[in-house]
Amino acid sequence: MRNCRASRGASPASWKQRSDADAHRARSSESGRAMIPASRMIASDQFRAGQWTAGPRSVPEEIPVAFSYGGSTHAVMMATPTDLDDFAVGFSLAEGIIERAEQILSIEAVEVDAGIDLQITLEVDTAEALVSRRRRMAGPVGCGLCGIESIEQATRSVPLIAEDGFRLSPRDLVEAMRLLGAQQVLNRETRAVHGAGFYIPGRGLVALREDVGRHNALDKLVGAVLRGGFNPATGLVAVTSRLSVEMVQKAAILGSPILAAISVPTALAIRTAEQAGLTLVGIARDDDFEIFTRADRLIAGAASHVA
Repeated sequence: MRNCRASRGASPASWKQRSDADAHRARSSESGRAMIPASRMIASDQFRAGQWTAGPRSVPEEIPVAFSYGGSTHAVMMATPTDLDDFAVGFSLAEGIIERAEQILSIEAVEVDAGIDLQITLEVDTAEALVSRRRRMAGPVGCGLCGIESIEQATRSVPLIAEDGFRLSPRDLVEAMRLLGAQQVLNRETRAVHGAGFYIPGRGLVALREDVGRHNALDKLVGAVLRGGFNPATGLVAVTSRLSVEMVQKAAILGSPILAAISVPTALAIRTAEQAGLTLVGIARDDDFEIFTRADRLIAGAASHVA
């Protein structure tokens, strides 16, 4: 469901030390071990208004993050080293390794020379199912889909969204997208990362995660929603990236009835959203947006709001 990197040959040359003023922006894993900073201040030569100047520039960090289960590495992602426990849960759910967050017993983020190894301990039955799945795999993954060995698996069916009468007003959708942009701290600093947020009417944006990778940002958000105890069926997932099929699959697996983005969805994303019964909203910018599937959740929301 995303571009993978082999564990070999993925080590950056070095990481420069940041100033003390920047150090507070680094996040830590829940184990308390200090992690690599999310961004770094570098010097750049800048050409503006016909003039050359030299100045500082904040850039996001991108490092290999490995997902290891039972001591065996399943995949290695290039990611921003923040919210790693959320990342572990969201990735595990999206890849079909777990069905519930409770199936993960522990997560330990171990800093290694090249990046971070997320050592994830699963329930016994879940761990055994993963071992069996690995044995069935024909060989190492060579394409851009982690743990996928056929075209049929890449275009797999997605779960149906529960029909529980959830409706959203257009005003709420516009507000969700506005808050998503306004609360992206790392993107405001670097202008270089994607964001994914979960919005509940009446409560606002209750979770937001950022990453250089759009899939990673959504995986982190999925983990945050599950670990935070939020009901996915009661809110909207909003993202700053384009709407490819993988983004739709992740939102459907989470169980959120509405997925909105600033860009246009692909044709396959629209077909997959229709299959899942997911409301797909694109080109959500300022006060405008377009609905591509299941418009009733917003149109009915608008009618009830007016009433």
